[in-house]
Amino acid sequence: MADSVELQAGERTVRLSHPDKVYFPARGFTKLDLARYYLAVGDGITRALRDRPTTLQRFPDGVDGESFFQKRAPKNLPSWIDTARISFPSGRHADEICPAETAAVLWAANLGTLTFHPWPVRRERPDHPDELRIDLDPQPGTDFADARAAAGQLRELLDELGLRGWPKTSGGRGLHIYVPIEPLWTFVDVRRAAIAIGRELERRAPDRITIAWWKEERGARIFVDYNQMARDRTIAAAYSVRPTPGATVSAPLRWEELADAEPADFDLATMPERYAREGDVHAGMEDAPGRLETVLELAERHRRDHGQEDMPYPPDHPKMRGEPKRVQPSRARGSD
Repeated sequence: MADSVELQAGERTVRLSHPDKVYFPARGFTKLDLARYYLAVGDGITRALRDRPTTLQRFPDGVDGESFFQKRAPKNLPSWIDTARISFPSGRHADEICPAETAAVLWAANLGTLTFHPWPVRRERPDHPDELRIDLDPQPGTDFADARAAAGQLRELLDELGLRGWPKTSGGRGLHIYVPIEPLWTFVDVRRAAIAIGRELERRAPDRITIAWWKEERGARIFVDYNQMARDRTIAAAYSVRPTPGATVSAPLRWEELADAEPADFDLATMPERYAREGDVHAGMEDAPGRLETVLELAERHRRDHGQEDMPYPPDHPKMRGEPKRVQPSRARGSD
């Protein structure tokens, strides 16, 4: 094969170097296969990324090689790809790319980008999330079926709170539920809402769902990772290819599809056919954003009636006001 090929994406032509480089040895998928995949689902992944500051998870030598997360826009960024300035918990800033068309996705794929990690904000309001993202993470002793059951309970709770969730596979063993919201609240507020939802799920199903931050306390339950709503935490975008041997992808689903879905059903080879048949099943996600007043009232009840305050932030965050000690419970007990 030639040292490069050109792919047409809308009105732009994107050059792809070394198209025959193998990225997924177990399946034989090449860089060209990756680029053609993103062309096939172009409208869907562009919808998921549009105007969002996006971190690139790059694998220049494929899934068996070294990888890194690129937060700052590459120096050779084309002038037609926009950026947005975001601030990290440390107070530092960076300009991240904001893909707005399929050609930008292909350009990033040429750099070895498999997975796109967009912030839950738009470039015009980088401090106010417009998505509440709920990560249902299976712990040892649980699997995707347990995450699926937890998602069903989450859907019922969201309905009670006047919110609508949109499920997708993580591309691994878990599930992500996206809740579009008005961009009226800060990261601190939206994270507080995620904690309230997690606590309520745990209260309703304590044997199956947990919000415990420390792994030693989680047990064989589904962990609601509330810290995915902390600043600078991101989740793989819908349609993103994941760095798994089978080249699975993060697949948007309708709720009625969830009962029969398995993560391995959706990969670089099968998703284009599904997309051609079904289209982007999350296409209307942004049409009716919800509000968080009811969830934040629930958080206040947790505080007032049960003394449930804030929970630990990730270790790379500065200490936050009202945050409990970041001490593993077993170590805290050992120091008594």
